[in-house]
Amino acid sequence: MKEYLTEIILGAVILAVFLYMWRKGTLARLRTYVLETREELRKCTWPTMGELKGSTVVVMVTVLLLGGFTVVIDVVIAMVVRWMTLAA
Repeated sequence: MKEYLTEIILGAVILAVFLYMWRKGTLARLRTYVLETREELRKCTWPTMGELKGSTVVVMVTVLLLGGFTVVIDVVIAMVVRWMTLAA
């Protein structure tokens, strides 16, 4: 009995929360939200596999270019700061 006490308490808490949400109308609003979300997602135009692959390549190339740009600028700024501190 002692090993089941945690499960019994957890079940009672879950039941209490469920009943509270039901009485406050939260479950009905949650159901409405889920149904409306599903309806809106059906209206969406989803990309084809080719479009998805193309977009993924564009994103990867952009990330690489921005990463390279950041590294170059970082090296240049580090060299300028090193030059300024050695000159002083």
